[in-house]
Amino acid sequence: MNDKTIVLVSNTSWSLYNFCRGFLGALKQRGFRVVCLVPHDDHSQRLREEFDVILRTMPMDGKSTAPTREGKCLFWLYGQLRGLRPAFVFNFTVKANIYAGLACRALRIPYANTVTGLGTAFLHDSHLFRQVRRLYGVANAGAKRVFFLNPDDREVFARQGMLQKVAWDMLPGAGVDVTRFAFTPLPQEGPFTFVLIARLLGDKGVREYVAAAEQVVSDNPGTRFLIVGPKGVSNRTAIEDDELDAWQARGVVEYVGAQDDVRPWLAQSHVLVLPSYREGLPTTVLEAGAMGRPTIATDVPGCRHAVADGETGWLCRVKDVESLAARMRACLVMTPWALSRVGVAARRRAEREFSQDIVVAGYLACLEAGLMNHQRVKMEA
Repeated sequence: MNDKTIVLVSNTSWSLYNFCRGFLGALKQRGFRVVCLVPHDDHSQRLREEFDVILRTMPMDGKSTAPTREGKCLFWLYGQLRGLRPAFVFNFTVKANIYAGLACRALRIPYANTVTGLGTAFLHDSHLFRQVRRLYGVANAGAKRVFFLNPDDREVFARQGMLQKVAWDMLPGAGVDVTRFAFTPLPQEGPFTFVLIARLLGDKGVREYVAAAEQVVSDNPGTRFLIVGPKGVSNRTAIEDDELDAWQARGVVEYVGAQDDVRPWLAQSHVLVLPSYREGLPTTVLEAGAMGRPTIATDVPGCRHAVADGETGWLCRVKDVESLAARMRACLVMTPWALSRVGVAARRRAEREFSQDIVVAGYLACLEAGLMNHQRVKMEA
């Protein structure tokens, strides 16, 4: 076993690049050799160059449910981990948690799973997804620790027998770098601007956002509605290009694509909107709050833990266009002072409860405990 090699496994390079920046930096600072097992995407090269990690391209397709393709991914991970023999493995996202967890368990490599959200396997029910949940429980059973981002997800896992007395801990999502995402006053000029920052997925509530925007703009002309995020995402609920093109042709929403840095888009906006069906703990809400932006989000797991309703933002009903539109209209009639007061409360909460430092400390403590246990086993042998 290589005591200086740490492996991170995720379903995209994009997710590690955006959500594990602090942890990656802390690992490199401590002299670890970091290997990332991820599919190739637009962020793969940046992940390699900015964090000096070793990148190996994993054959994982987020949309696939084909047994042959999924089996290929599982055996690829098994082969990679057998060859690397890392000191510890950190897994993120559903397929990575299951496949890498099963491989680590078979190889007796210590690992931790992070439940970044329950995803499609929990939003929909079928024989296939019931089997996925069963395998998830098997993968968790061998983990040194399972990290959750909200108590609702932990309760689901416990209720469905997917924890099996495994040690678990709660983290504030990916956390937010409150220095990088500095407080910025609300715009004083230009149109009132709402922004949705998310992957273009149906499960993120993108369609509800567009429908609500069309209602609001009918009696509030000039209101601006931005959409920021990657399209062409490997997910069963991904928004197709022709649907996106039709939205833009109607002239209500403005799609600006995926952005490496969302801070300029938050700075020119007044309110973040995230009508998601379910989240782990949405990083975009934490980032918006750190910059002093209130959020309108759905009253679902993850979102309700990131937004203090009436204090740092507002909650609306899930999959309910009328509820979302009503909350948007309420923001439009608020005084600048009242809106900025909510933004200031969001900033203070980000500093107090959602700092990236809390997340990094949690992962490092798990790693340290795993390494100490490994050294004790070696000495006893």
